[in-house]
Parts: sequence; C-alpha cells; structure tokens
Amino acid sequence: MDIPAFVTTVIKRLHNKGFKAYVVGGAIRDMFLGRPATDWDVATTASAEEIKVLFHDIRRFSLKHETVTLVYAGRHYEITTIRGSGDPAHAVEEDLGHRDFTINAMAYDIDINLILDPNGGMEDIVEKTIRAVGDPAERFREDPVRLLRAVRIAVELGFGIENRTLETIRRMSDQLASVAHERIRDELMKILMIQRPSNAFKILRRSGLLVQVIPELLEGFMKRQDSHHHYTIYRHIMETIDRVEPDPVMRLTALLHDIAKPRVREKIKGKFCFFRHDEESALLAGDIMERLRFSNEMIKEVTNLIAFHMINYDRKWGDGAVRRLIRRVGPENMDHLISFRKADLSAHGHVDGNMLLLSELEKRAKRISKGLMVNRIGDLAIGGDRVMDILGISSGPDVGKVLKILLERVTDHPDLNTEQGLTDLLKDIKGKYEESPIKGL
Repeated sequence: MDIPAFVTTVIKRLHNKGFKAYVVGGAIRDMFLGRPATDWDVATTASAEEIKVLFHDIRRFSLKHETVTLVYAGRHYEITTIRGSGDPAHAVEEDLGHRDFTINAMAYDIDINLILDPNGGMEDIVEKTIRAVGDPAERFREDPVRLLRAVRIAVELGFGIENRTLETIRRMSDQLASVAHERIRDELMKILMIQRPSNAFKILRRSGLLVQVIPELLEGFMKRQDSHHHYTIYRHIMETIDRVEPDPVMRLTALLHDIAKPRVREKIKGKFCFFRHDEESALLAGDIMERLRFSNEMIKEVTNLIAFHMINYDRKWGDGAVRRLIRRVGPENMDHLISFRKADLSAHGHVDGNMLLLSELEKRAKRISKGLMVNRIGDLAIGGDRVMDILGISSGPDVGKVLKILLERVTDHPDLNTEQGLTDLLKDIKGKYEESPIKGL
C-alpha cells in the first residue's frame, strides 16, 4: 500500500514506544478501488492521553472520546484507541467488529505487510456491496448517523446496499431523530457533493430517512406544476440538483429553491399558479437551514439566491434595471445566480426560450459591472451631513429617505455620483421645492 510518509512516521513512533498500530478504515477501501485515499486513520493500543504525550510536538485536537486528531500540512489524521481486549491481534479484530460497514472494517499491519479482514470487506468490495458489520441493528444503534452514511457511500461508490442492511435502515429510520442536527447537516452536505445526488435522495425517500432530514421536500412529491414544467415539483428539484455545479452553495440552493411551492400552489381557471414562491421558498429554506445549524453566512447566501432566482429579464430592461438587479443580489453573487437559473430552466424538462435571454443578461451584467457601480448608500459621493446642510433638514428618517432616492438616481445615471453632481442635484431640488424639498425627490 502507498501510505503517506506522515502516516508511516506516526505508526513507527507508536511502535517505538511499544504500542501496536494499524492503518484502518476508508483508506484501505479506497486503495483497493484505485481511488485517491482522503481519510487516513490509525488505530492503536495507546490511550488518548498516551497519544497526546507521544505527539506533543504536533498540532492536535480531540473532539471524540479516545480519538486524537493530528494536523499536519493542512490535513487531519485521526488516531484512535483500539476498542478491544486481549492481545493486539484479537483486540483489533474486536475493534473492527464495531465499525460501520465491512468495506470500512479492514486494518493494515505495515510490520508484516498484511491486510486484516475478519468481516469480508474485500469480498464486498468485489461484489460492490454495502453491508453492515455483524448485526445491522447493533451497528446503527451505536451511531444512527450511519443510516445516512450507508446511503451516501453506496451512491458515492456506485454500490448496492445489502438487503438485510437496507431493511434495517427502513425499520430504524426514526432513530435519526436522536442525532445532533450538526452531524445530519454534515452528512447531508457530503450527499449533495456526490456527482448525481438525486440517486441518493431516491434511496433516502424510499427508506424513510428523508422525512427525518427535510420532510418539507416530500410535500412536492407527485405534485404537478404549470405548463412550463414537464416534471413534478419534487422531480424538478432533483433534476436541478444534478445539473448545478458541485458547489455547497449551489447544491443547497438547488435543493431548497422551490421548497415552498407546494404550500403556495393554487389552481386558477384550471391552471396551477405559484404566486411569490421564490420569496416563500427563501423564508422556508432559512428555517430549514437554521434547524440544521448552518452558519448565518451560508443561510444568507443561499436564501439570497433563492429569493432572486426568478429572473424575469427581457430586452426592454435599461442598464439601470440591470444595475438594480446586481445591487440587490450583490455583484459577487451574479455569476452564481445566472448559473443556477440556467440549471433551473434546463430542469424544466423541455427547451426554454428564456435561456437565450439569460445569456444576454449575463453579458450585459459583466459589461455593466466593469463600469461605474454604486451598490449601497455608503458608496455615494456625499453622506447624511451634506444632505442636511444642503436641504436644511434635521437628522432623522428623512435623511435616510433622501439618500435612498439618490442611490436610485445614481443607479440610472452613474455619472451623477460625484460630490459636485449630487450637490447640484440637491440644490436644484431645494430651489424648486423650498417649502418641502424632500417632495422634490
């Protein structure tokens, strides 16, 4: 096995102090599959305290019981105390018996160049099978997040889930309710980064796991849409996820962009309508993401894209209208918004003429963004003090109103955004509307 030099160093240091150590887990599986190994874990007879002392010179932290994570060259390496008794060979086999799936329950002894595989992991790799180690119910009771992990690994590797394991997942799906929201969120994000996440969601739905993670998604299952959509609400969401780039923000936006459609669906004159579904979906997406403990920054970014994803652009828009869209969405988010909307339209199930308009908007937005852009009141060439001096008004809400109106004027005419230009504008208005200059705006 091609083991990283740092992992070999870790094992040798443990051996030199009289402890037994093995490479364990997914790295061995990935090596057999010819995949680049990303997670390098070591199981050892040393205790967590002994590991900390032995690696005192390496940056480390400990979030799990009896596990110390070493940080080296920007990567994490988990060193875990073997959960077994007796001689090392027996102890490591006992430890492997408590791991999640057979393909992850192998150990490599570098001293004798031997793979320990007491649970038939290599055979299941050959058979492309995800099988729980021993009794599936016991493994899932030990850590219910494994219910999600089974689905994720199966789809990620293109494997099938063994019947007994899958049946146990269905029977124990409600156990996911006992898992911390943060852990569910992390597993969900790994699922969303799979090449075709819809394959995983199909299993999640059929196994009863999806109702435990995001039950709101199921509200759109088998719900038909308007004539612009060939697919049901749920199917359209799945098609969209598969079409957007594997970026966390984009995949989450795709997953939640129409989440409130079933709740706003109305039938008017024989046609389904979804008034304000973008705004309502943004609100519901925010609630779901808060429940799953996403960061405020991530919530803001995703809900912002959802709120503006219904771009009703047409060629009659002036440059000011394009600037307003850029300002509201945020210049840094325009590429994501247009890219997402293209995926959204392509997931309608038929050719959509709006795709050409989107490409035109994309070109205009890039051209306009390179020019003069005023995105917020703070970008104006004058501030509130100058407004009060020129108009002769006191501090208060009216000052803010004036600044907002100036921002709108500058959006249409960027050349106005100079101290002289805005001063002349305010003076001209004051001269015409001496009694109430704000009305002049």
